[in-house]
Amino acid sequence: MAESSHRLRVTYVGHATLLIEIDGARILTDPNFDARLGPFLPRVAPPGIAVDELPRLDAMLLTHAHADHLSFASLDLLPQDVPLYAPPVVARWLGRRGYAHVVPLGAGERTTIGGVAVTAAPARHVGARYGVDRWRGAASMYLVEGGEAACLFAGDTGLTVDATHLVDRRLRARGRELDLALLPIGYAAWWKRALFRRGHLTAADALTLFEQLGARYFVPYHWGTFEHLTAGAFDAIRELRTHLDGHHRQDDVRILEPGGTFALGGASG
Repeated sequence: MAESSHRLRVTYVGHATLLIEIDGARILTDPNFDARLGPFLPRVAPPGIAVDELPRLDAMLLTHAHADHLSFASLDLLPQDVPLYAPPVVARWLGRRGYAHVVPLGAGERTTIGGVAVTAAPARHVGARYGVDRWRGAASMYLVEGGEAACLFAGDTGLTVDATHLVDRRLRARGRELDLALLPIGYAAWWKRALFRRGHLTAADALTLFEQLGARYFVPYHWGTFEHLTAGAFDAIRELRTHLDGHHRQDDVRILEPGGTFALGGASG
C-alpha cells in the first residue's frame, strides 16, 4: 500500500477488522481474515486487504474473545513482533496459548504507539468465548488519538455512557472533538431485538451514539462480511440506509465497502 499523507485514514477490511492509519502509526483492529465463522457461516466478501498485503503494522487492538473478533487462525498469520492489546483477562488467556506479544490494557488504561495515544474503556457487551466462561467476558472499546485527529473504535457494544464519558474526559475537556466514530451495526428480528440491544447497536442505536459522541463522521462496520444464523450479512446496512434517508446527518455517515477507505484531510475512496 502507498504511504498516506492524511492525518487519519481508515480502511474497512471486513466485519470488525479495520486498518487505522494515524500520525504515521498503523493499527489493525479485531483481525479476522477467516473464510467462515465455524462450520456453517460463510464469508460473503473477501477481505478488503488480503492478510499478506497488509502494510507494516505498529499495533493490533483486540476488543473481546468472541470468534468473529478473535480469530486464532488470523493471529497466526499476522506479525508476532508488534503489540497485541487486549482486555487483561483475554490477554492472560492468549499468553497461556503462546501469544507472547499480547499486552494487557484494562478499562481506563492508556498506552502510546509512537506518538499516538490509545485509551481503553468498557464496552457494553458480554465477550466470553463460550457459554461457560463468563469470567472471560470483558469487552473494550478504544479511543485512538493523534496530534490532530482522533477516532473511537467501539468493538461490539450496546448503547453505553462509557463511550461518551471517554470522549468527554480525553477530548472535550481539552477543547477537542471526536473526528471519527467507528461503530458496529447489527440487525435482529423484532422478537429478539430487546435482548440484542443489551449488548449490540442496531442501526438506529448507532446513529444515536454517533450524535451523543458529537463526532464529525461515522463509519459503520460489522456488516457485509459473514452470514449469521438469524440475520443476513447485509440486513444491518439496509436498515441503516433506511434510517439515513432524510436524516439531518446523513452526509456525515460514510459507508465503506470492504477495501474502501475514508480519510480526513483528503478524498475518500
